Amino acid sequence: MIAKIASPLGSPTLAATTAQLRNRLPAQFRRCLPLYLGAVALILFIFNLNLFHSSSRQHVHPQLAAKVQVPKAVRSDFPNKIWQTWKVSPLAFEQRDLDTARSWTRKNPDWRYEVLTDGNDLRYVEWHFGPEGFDRPDIVDFYRNVKAAIVKADLLRYLIMYAEGGIYADIDVEALKPMSKFIPDRYDHKDIDMVVGVEIDEPDWKDHPILGPKSRSFCQWTFMCKPQLPVMMRLIEQIMTWLNGVAEQQKVPLAEVQLDFDQIISGTGPSAFTNAILDQMNLDKKNPNQRIDWDMFHDMSESRVVSRVLVLTVEAFAAGQGHSDSGNHEARAALVRHHYHASNWPSRHPRYSHPAYGEVERCNWNDECVHKWDHNVAEFEKLPEEEQKRIVEEVERNRREEEEKRKREKEALERKKKKEAEDARRKKEEEDRAAQEAKEKAIQGPPTQDGQRPAKPDEEKKKP
Repeated sequence: MIAKIASPLGSPTLAATTAQLRNRLPAQFRRCLPLYLGAVALILFIFNLNLFHSSSRQHVHPQLAAKVQVPKAVRSDFPNKIWQTWKVSPLAFEQRDLDTARSWTRKNPDWRYEVLTDGNDLRYVEWHFGPEGFDRPDIVDFYRNVKAAIVKADLLRYLIMYAEGGIYADIDVEALKPMSKFIPDRYDHKDIDMVVGVEIDEPDWKDHPILGPKSRSFCQWTFMCKPQLPVMMRLIEQIMTWLNGVAEQQKVPLAEVQLDFDQIISGTGPSAFTNAILDQMNLDKKNPNQRIDWDMFHDMSESRVVSRVLVLTVEAFAAGQGHSDSGNHEARAALVRHHYHASNWPSRHPRYSHPAYGEVERCNWNDECVHKWDHNVAEFEKLPEEEQKRIVEEVERNRREEEEKRKREKEALERKKKKEAEDARRKKEEEDRAAQEAKEKAIQGPPTQDGQRPAKPDEEKKKP
């Protein structure tokens, strides 16, 4: 019966062999055989499906793959990386920049050190924020189109800190202590995502029309971050929104935007940096009824951690300013020294300067000086236009006279130095001549009895 059923399916030999195999298998196994074969087929199907998906993932376009954000584990410690940015590479540094750069590597020999330059910064931004990085073409295009050097410098430090983290320091900042001292021993690195220091703590002037926005700020010429902090990305996006808005107001492309000193400070500099940090602190605070503002950091006698941000006292990064009770660089809490020799950007983005009384920033937060400036400006506004014009002309005349005086003094000092150098040269020549004559007399020996000195030996005489 089995042979007759099997014969139409193939050769008689194959059918007979199959029949013999079935007769040798237990009846229970023969009944379950279809289930076994089905399970094996299902397993093979799932295995092949996984292989297909794996192969597909390997060949997915990089732009699509970059959009799949894979959550990263939060680092428990800060990357051991020191970042600086400058016009040229360390191989072309001037001596003063080389000295400050070496202070970081000497104090931290086990940390990596890197400088981004005007020649390679765009490549860095494209690599990290392009299609195969964070996939933010808007950031890459924005950075490429911005031409204001200080805006790019501010933006680049934030992009670096978001992408890789570590510590950032301006090229004219010298390390006074090693990185091991930047976070006090009483804190656990796992509980801190960012380290900043107070720069300006003059809240009494918060309502001043010019000094107000700059009266309370964290220092951004030196700070530490763990990578991919939301506050850094928020700051980057706020800068983009702000500068695009300024371009629209001025009806020019990004590359042609004109900015003054105060716009830089509030748009990309310390004020923007500080506001972004305070906003993030309030977002991350544990107590919903608490309001975090500058009052928490005014007159701090020791560092504190707020919403995973370690805030150091003003002495840490901004000692020696002459304001904000910043102390000096010999203080135990002083970690860096800012030399300011690279801070020449205000010359391209000038501060507000009153036509008669100049810049209030020259007061350097001295109460008496600021009050006097405010009083003079207020009184000036009350005067008739002709009187204002007379005062401005008088101030301008005094300014020119002062410049001429300084110029004459400088020229006189240069003439004095030149004369002193010439006198020193002549004196040296006379001393050398006298020494040579004395040497020659010593070689000739004492005079003979007839008063004649012996003939000078022939030094050029050939040896026999």
